[in-house]
Amino acid sequence: MKTSQSSSSDIPKVQGIETITGLSESEAAKRLRDEGYNELPSQKKQNILVIFLHVILEPMLLLLLGAGLIYILLGEKQDAIMLLIFVFVVVGITFYQERKTERALEALKNLSSPRALVIRDGQQKRIPGREVVRDDFIILREGDRVPADAVVIFSSNLLADESLLTGESLAVRKSEWDGVTSFTQPGGDDLPFVYSGTLIVQGHGISRVTCVGSHTEMGKIGKALQKIKPEETLLKKETTRLVKNFAIAGLILCSIVIIVYGITRGDWVTGFLAGLSLSMAILPEEFPVVLMIFLSLGAWRMSKRHVLTRNTAAIEMLGAATVLCVDKTGTLTMNKMILSSLFTKETSFDLEKNGMKPLPETFHDLLEFGFLASQKDPFDPIEKEIKNTTEKFLSNTEHVHENWKLVREYPLSKHLLALSNVWESADRRKHVIAAKGAPEAIADLCHFNKEQTKELHVYVKQMTDKGLRVLGVAKSSFPEESLPDKQHDFEFEFVGLLGFVDPVRTAVAPSLKECYTAGMRLIMITGDYPGTAQHIGRQIGLKNPEDFITGPELAAMSREELQEKIKTVNIFARVVPEQKLAIVDALKANGEIVAMTGDGVNDAPALKSSHIGIAMGERGTDVARESSAIVLLNDDFSSIVQAVRLGRRIFDNLRKSISYIFSVHVPIAGMALIPILMGFPLVLLPAHIAFLELIIDPACSTVFEAEAEEKNIMDRPPRNLKERLFGRKNFLYSFIQGLSVLIAVIFVFLWFYNGTPANEDQARTLSFATLVIANIMLIVVNLSGSRSMVKTFNSKNKALWFVITGALLSLVFILLVPLLRDLFHFSPMPLADFLIAALVGVACVSWFKLFDIGKKKKHA
Repeated sequence: MKTSQSSSSDIPKVQGIETITGLSESEAAKRLRDEGYNELPSQKKQNILVIFLHVILEPMLLLLLGAGLIYILLGEKQDAIMLLIFVFVVVGITFYQERKTERALEALKNLSSPRALVIRDGQQKRIPGREVVRDDFIILREGDRVPADAVVIFSSNLLADESLLTGESLAVRKSEWDGVTSFTQPGGDDLPFVYSGTLIVQGHGISRVTCVGSHTEMGKIGKALQKIKPEETLLKKETTRLVKNFAIAGLILCSIVIIVYGITRGDWVTGFLAGLSLSMAILPEEFPVVLMIFLSLGAWRMSKRHVLTRNTAAIEMLGAATVLCVDKTGTLTMNKMILSSLFTKETSFDLEKNGMKPLPETFHDLLEFGFLASQKDPFDPIEKEIKNTTEKFLSNTEHVHENWKLVREYPLSKHLLALSNVWESADRRKHVIAAKGAPEAIADLCHFNKEQTKELHVYVKQMTDKGLRVLGVAKSSFPEESLPDKQHDFEFEFVGLLGFVDPVRTAVAPSLKECYTAGMRLIMITGDYPGTAQHIGRQIGLKNPEDFITGPELAAMSREELQEKIKTVNIFARVVPEQKLAIVDALKANGEIVAMTGDGVNDAPALKSSHIGIAMGERGTDVARESSAIVLLNDDFSSIVQAVRLGRRIFDNLRKSISYIFSVHVPIAGMALIPILMGFPLVLLPAHIAFLELIIDPACSTVFEAEAEEKNIMDRPPRNLKERLFGRKNFLYSFIQGLSVLIAVIFVFLWFYNGTPANEDQARTLSFATLVIANIMLIVVNLSGSRSMVKTFNSKNKALWFVITGALLSLVFILLVPLLRDLFHFSPMPLADFLIAALVGVACVSWFKLFDIGKKKKHA
């Protein structure tokens, strides 16, 4: 039995942030077991019974059951039992595939759950929102989605958008909890509570969870988030259209067969069997199943490569991407800032070269005020590096102030790229203010004149040309108790510059080379200076690194001018997030298929507007994730390239699978229809088609899905979005393949039947054996367009060998075991005849490989 949620009055007030250790992992695990996941009832996985009913209602199974019923009416119990056995086997295979897909989706669901930054065992840890438990301490930052109802125990400029619950569009202020106020419903300013599903739009804070799951306000008022319904993708529309066309054709032909058979032969019951056989032969019920399995397992495979697919439509778009727009920091680089250079009073100091040498006194103030302008217990990598360097050089000096109290923070804004911390000094006689931010913003705070600003820009350029990210530092003091509203009201004094190096990820250069080979451009977007971006661009092999466009230049451009310049410019520097949308729109106007990365609240419009929005999983906000189609779990550029590769592989294999399904249905349908039209006995009975389905189903959904990508997959240009999955060329090629098999099977049937009714079972036996072997060869031929059949047989695709071995062994058993042979209406077959059937089955398909090799040589 689940324990009840505690009320807010059960939680003791925390006196200082530093004292928070949070729950232990064992306590959290116990609460998760006792109280369940932090999710709403609508998010529960499918019941096994529901999956089973979904499987049993497949059209093919209903046709098999219908055929079984007719056999029972005819008194053919053995045939009926055999069909029912086939039904159970097909249900078993399909059910296994459905459960496999369900498990893959369950694993993805855990990854896609809004992430929460909690404190456990005294450490900050990012976990899926569904794993948050009561009494967890949550760190809230701008852009985060609140994972559960909680009381605020610390806040700094904390504003929350609660429109999801209240309908009020204006964000509301949050205050710190006094330890007494009881939990209330949302709405209004200065409440010390935050609510599940609401959005932090400004500031940061720490809260303690009081309610999770259905016990939250969202759960109580019934505003549960609905399951995201997958969009009608181009692939889904196309497969639906194909199935619809085939179904209409099958229904018409089925009716014709029943009527013709009944009138000409006077046997309406057998006519119904013939009609059902034809329906089963024509209906490509595998299409929608294959699409679902390929996309679901494709998304699961991507998650194994640290790429979470939130929208399966992105998988088909990935192979068509022509431009990748990526952030420099954290994506191309390691987002591991190393403080390497200090500048103050026209003097610089290289920390990397000087190693453990003592820091000259001249630079002590720069580190001191850089540290004072940061969080005491920082999460940001730059602030962490400032703290570590300060502790390394200034520990046990008068420059480290453990007993100072932070009294106010002036946050960074889009109008002023600088922030300030106001400290109360130990003697409480004055406030000490430390500011850090973009050098031009610090120059603005210090009220530099044009000459001073120009001089500062020279030093900044010297540092950025070395690939450094530069921050300016300033200081001020203020004796009065009442603090001003704006940072500009302080009298700041310039202290110096901090230069950070962010090492390039080792995998970026080879991944970028792969991009260029695959016909994709890379555009680097950064808030850093052009010099820093150019330095990184040269390191990774970016084309045309000399040209760049800055944020101010971009703002002054017309849409047409940007569309023209963006054709060759690959670096955008000093760009604010809002300008990403203009970049995306210009690329789209030029006909590009755009993938865009982002991590902040302001990146959301660009992510949503791009064809493939890619959010950062490690440092990204929930707003960015919710606006994206893909989440990069490790923020690594090489993972994007791997995702493109995998997206192309999925599309290729899906196309191969669809081609195989169509080609194999041609001879099956032909052998169900032609004997009726030509006055021959029925060759394929429902049991035969059911047996073939046992090969076709796992082949198209397992063998083709597991096939590795073609060697040249990243050596060809991106796919045109207008290109159909199954176009005229594919249709014609598959039809010729199927027609070739059909002619071969008819030839074998006529050869052995020879117009003699006594030879009917023998002709049926050899025709069926030929069809099964030709079916296996169709799998092999369609599996790879660039490899020979020998190499295909030697591939690492284990599923291929399972299907081939299973099909051949089953065929041998049916031909050799008398009971099974009688059930299939077969006759004993001499080895020589079987070898003839096998040879014909191999030959009628193998010549397509010679055609592929010839086409490949011509193309080369």
